[in-house]
Amino acid sequence: MSLELIGRKEKLFTQDLEENKKKLLNKVNRSSFLVLGGAGSIGQAVTKEIFKRNPQKLHVVDISENNLVELVRDIRSSFGYIKGDFKTFALDIGSDEYDAFINSDGEYDYVLNLSALKHVRSEKDPFTLMRMIKVNIFNTDKTIQQSIDNNVKRYFCVSTDKAANPVNMMGASKRIMEMFLMRRSKRISLSTARFANVAFSDGSLLYGFNQRIQKRQPIVAPNDVKRYFVIPQEAGELCLASCLLGENRDIFFPKLSESLHLISFADIAIKYLKRLGFDPYLCKTEEEARFNIEGLISQKKWPCLFTKSDTTGEKGYEEFYTQLETLDMNSFKNIGIIKNEPIYNEDKLNYFSNAIKNMIIEKSWSKEDIVNLFYEMIPDFEHKEVGKYLDSKM
Repeated sequence: MSLELIGRKEKLFTQDLEENKKKLLNKVNRSSFLVLGGAGSIGQAVTKEIFKRNPQKLHVVDISENNLVELVRDIRSSFGYIKGDFKTFALDIGSDEYDAFINSDGEYDYVLNLSALKHVRSEKDPFTLMRMIKVNIFNTDKTIQQSIDNNVKRYFCVSTDKAANPVNMMGASKRIMEMFLMRRSKRISLSTARFANVAFSDGSLLYGFNQRIQKRQPIVAPNDVKRYFVIPQEAGELCLASCLLGENRDIFFPKLSESLHLISFADIAIKYLKRLGFDPYLCKTEEEARFNIEGLISQKKWPCLFTKSDTTGEKGYEEFYTQLETLDMNSFKNIGIIKNEPIYNEDKLNYFSNAIKNMIIEKSWSKEDIVNLFYEMIPDFEHKEVGKYLDSKM
């Protein structure tokens, strides 16, 4: 995928990786790795970064059997083989089968958890929202404890830029996850990363552009929201750097400039279409966008509906850190680091865990119950509920 589509000409971390090339290579080829959620877009990128540096052992776990198959095909076609033990396992991290898998081996130097429910739209109903809490918070906490039990050197898990001053439940779930990390950091070395939208990653709006083109359907995008983007390889590089180069409790993030790197989805759509040889045909309604699409395509025009964002959970701007967080902006050229002390509220974490546990036992909860619980954990949480979700739009 071309960087030009997201408004850049160069990769972000080239200099930082080159300066730490030997250190990364030596650590990887002497070590064993477990990658959780390794078949998603970010997980695949992380797996490739590890694989190409010849680890002694690389095991990959993901719930998606099909994506694991494609990961193996991609790696074999791109890099070939390594002397180390490379295996994939189609398992649910929250399952008994996964626990048995860990009990059968569990000997890893590094565990990297890339599994997550990442969509803002996941908060549209209380049931998907509860699964997001389980995946983003409790599966993470469980796999950290397993790593402690197995003397893992470092545990890495991915956070999100949306955890900084969160306005949606997904970002808030990752912020709460970071609180749980602080508690565990007294017993194991932990690190994480907050980064921007991963361009053309599975399920993303930009990935949807590919699907709409293949299916000869209109392209829809907000024109009033600008976002930072990284490509999958950059996401993988940042995660690996945080895991292997960071200190305990470090949160790595990309140094991105508001003036240089912010770009709207609509602008990317226009660049994308022009690369394919089409001019955008601007429509005012969904009905107009769906009408006579074949006729427009025959004229090398593509129907586009660019509108203002009006759904729940959309943040007007992006940020990777808050004013209250301590930063190290000097260790790397294009990577910033949030430095953390092991500060957390034990009573709050226990209260949150027990409240969620009781909801699950009773098999009854509302979205309001969970939102109120999140407010108790994050008093300055600015949840924006407008009653409209992405699933209600084209």
